[in-house]
Amino acid sequence: MAERAKLEELVRLQGERVRGLKQQKASTEQIEEEVAKLLKLKAQLGPDESKQKFVLKTPKGTRDYSPRQMAVREKVFDVIICCFKRHGAEVIDTPVFELKETLTGKYGEDSKLIYDLKDQGGELLSLRYDLTVPFARYLAMNKLTNIKRYHIAKVYRRDNPAMTRGRYREFYQCDFDIAGQFDPMIPDAECLKIMCEILSSLQIGDFLVKVNDRRILDGMFAICGVPDDKFRTICSSVDKLDKVSWEEVKNEMVGEKGLAPEVADRIGDYVQQHGGVSLVEQLLQDPKLSQSKQALEGLGDLKLLFEYLNLFGIADKISFDLSLARGLDYYTGVIYEAVLLQTPTQPGEEPLGVGSIAAGGRYDGLVGMFDPKGRKVPCVGLSIGVERIFSIVEQRLEALEEKVRTTETQVLVASAQKKLLEERLKLVSELWDAGIKVDVRREDLVEEIRRRTSQPLCIC
Repeated sequence: MAERAKLEELVRLQGERVRGLKQQKASTEQIEEEVAKLLKLKAQLGPDESKQKFVLKTPKGTRDYSPRQMAVREKVFDVIICCFKRHGAEVIDTPVFELKETLTGKYGEDSKLIYDLKDQGGELLSLRYDLTVPFARYLAMNKLTNIKRYHIAKVYRRDNPAMTRGRYREFYQCDFDIAGQFDPMIPDAECLKIMCEILSSLQIGDFLVKVNDRRILDGMFAICGVPDDKFRTICSSVDKLDKVSWEEVKNEMVGEKGLAPEVADRIGDYVQQHGGVSLVEQLLQDPKLSQSKQALEGLGDLKLLFEYLNLFGIADKISFDLSLARGLDYYTGVIYEAVLLQTPTQPGEEPLGVGSIAAGGRYDGLVGMFDPKGRKVPCVGLSIGVERIFSIVEQRLEALEEKVRTTETQVLVASAQKKLLEERLKLVSELWDAGIKVDVRREDLVEEIRRRTSQPLCIC
């Protein structure tokens, strides 16, 4: 300790000497020489381990789950998995990390949010950003052209999370996808049906599913005069319209992305429209938009989609919204996003979307990016944002002061007499062997019964 104190004093004195030379405006060479001496002394001193304080916490954007929170999460998963299985899906799993080149170039401006793993002298790896790109890689590797699958797993994004709103850096996604050749728009309609079934079953509030088509967006940008090389970046700006005003989006497109103001105004005339199948029919007659072949294809498919949605009884939950632009580069056709609706505070007001809880779309070209021969496999899917749903369900249970059971114990074996331990253990063993969920405790019986009275247990 005495030696360290001596070094600390030398560091202090040398620091004062450096500051004095700077104040005197000494020569650069002299200052650099003294700074080098200071750094050498600091290196000898090293860190003071006694002063270091280790803060015990989870990394930013992550969380632990208590038994109560896990019970809530499992209930949400059960609802989702039950729906996926009801629609005939098989389950798969993929590695939590992929080759970096597998993920590169698939997410547009969001690629910067991918977590790269430190190179250990082998392959360059990244944590998966979503479950869709690994699924496409899986199809290409295994030469699969037809499958209906679901996958529930964690994904990772180097984002600035807002954990109070259910946004994290590590979080679960619940994905359902249909790959293969089918009649037009039937798989797309089924995905929307599944989304509505799950959100209705979870009873988290009123919701609206916005739909659009990537071909309509691209056709709209073309006839409005957006340069080809700016399609994706302008798309990401338009996608912010559910969070900020049109004026802010326009300022970003013009000020930051170099779009001409008159082009931005033409885009604004379209992207502020939303409605049902009547809007689709109206745009099919639009003299400018009808000049775009891909826009007409997209509108034709949306019209067919609404016919199927009517048959499925969910058309009232769907809104054609031209501002929906989903920033991911791999979408090629119909895109959709479900938002929770906030109850209007004034009569006559429209419900407001308060956050995305599910999304998806068609990505017919993604598998071909991994296939050596470029063979395409038509795919469409959806992803449920369960972290936000967990937050909503937790808040609802707390508000209702609802008790959540954290175990599945059917029988609690206890005794008021401590001498009956062997008899209790024999009974517990017989019940376990019979497949009954049993717990045995050494706690005071009266206290145990008091703690368990809210649960449907048999006390023996």
